[in-house]
Amino acid sequence: MSLHVGTPAGEALRVLSHFRVEFYECLYSRADVLFELTDAILCTDGPVKTLVELSLAVEHRRGHGALYAALDRGWLEPARVRRTLAGLPLPRAADGRIVLAVDVSNWLGPDAPTSDERLFCHVYGRGGRKTDQLVPGWPYSFVAALETGRTSWVAFLDAVRLGPADDATTVNATQLRDVVERLVRAGQWQAGDPQIWIVMDAGYDIAYLTHALADLPVVLVGRLRSDRVMLRDAGPARSGPKGGRPRKHGGALTFARPDSWHEPEVTTATDTTRYGKAEARAWDRMHQRLQKRGPWLDHQGEIPLIHGTLIRLKVDHLPGDRDAKPLWLWSSAVGIDTGHLDRIWRTFLRRFDLEHTFRLIKQTLGWTAPKIRRPDTADLWTWLIIVAHTQLRLARPLAEDLRRPWEKPAPPNRLTPARVRRGFRHIRAKAPRLSHNS
Repeated sequence: MSLHVGTPAGEALRVLSHFRVEFYECLYSRADVLFELTDAILCTDGPVKTLVELSLAVEHRRGHGALYAALDRGWLEPARVRRTLAGLPLPRAADGRIVLAVDVSNWLGPDAPTSDERLFCHVYGRGGRKTDQLVPGWPYSFVAALETGRTSWVAFLDAVRLGPADDATTVNATQLRDVVERLVRAGQWQAGDPQIWIVMDAGYDIAYLTHALADLPVVLVGRLRSDRVMLRDAGPARSGPKGGRPRKHGGALTFARPDSWHEPEVTTATDTTRYGKAEARAWDRMHQRLQKRGPWLDHQGEIPLIHGTLIRLKVDHLPGDRDAKPLWLWSSAVGIDTGHLDRIWRTFLRRFDLEHTFRLIKQTLGWTAPKIRRPDTADLWTWLIIVAHTQLRLARPLAEDLRRPWEKPAPPNRLTPARVRRGFRHIRAKAPRLSHNS
């Protein structure tokens, strides 16, 4: 079930109107102001830079004082919003499966010493890894469904703020489990459907997440750092003259040492338009050496071997004729063939669509623009941004290309979220407004 760009206008308007009604019913306090504030985010001209400017939008019929009071004392029920998002039409891959991406985006607040529950957030520098910084802020973990092909659209499904006492891996495992279970309850996945794929960047403990989500119909795909070492199985047990414990691990495959690589089980070579020739190698049933620390600290008994497929992807060049370093991936699937291998690395590359969406919600929708002190207020504003982005996604079949004179025309199936937002004011006139005196 997916709301395509070619969906009839009547059906698209029905889905959008139903979602707006559900959103209004999720607002338990200061509902009118928060509902109109979300419309102001979507209808105001240009990027959102300050909260007070949103009170000047035609769609916001209250004063700026009511706006600040609503963010301070308003309440939105996150559990109900999550269920509503899971029940919406979702994008799917070409084979019909759902592909989820999880990633963290930071709401930086280096000049907010009175804000509670801030963490040191990693920020990449422009001059290489040596210029990276740790900046205080609120990190949020987002989960979204990805579309197929080159696009800048995703479907947000969840957002969780990481607190000072949280273990990031445990929070990720709980968040992903909740998202998948909501999708199953909403009928998005049924027995016999292709497994749900979850893609993630380096920094996630993909071995633990594979173990924690083993009872769910999911396959995990994640990037690995280039300094890692993976291990083969020990093979048949052999007893030496002195006896002793059987080996648990076999030979090591060190990413930085090609002489340690054994012959891969699957190899493919594909010509692409953006990257030139893409060569992929896959080693089956590889695992890493795990220790009792971090999320494994409370594990009872011996730590299991988490098998998966190790993949090395090498392309000729990146867009712009930039040099490309090899990309190492690990998938929880084993026994893959050539077609499966190509789908894995192509699906992982779609993860970057989520980063484009982070740029949109920050630079255009103004997610991190307000100077907010309390973390619960930041949570409320984050959910309003997610709801606003979801309305843009549902309004795609209804939008027209209101391009600037210097912009190139775009076909209906290639409209970006920013271009859809330009015409949302006209779409809103056909959809329910719901707030009083509107």
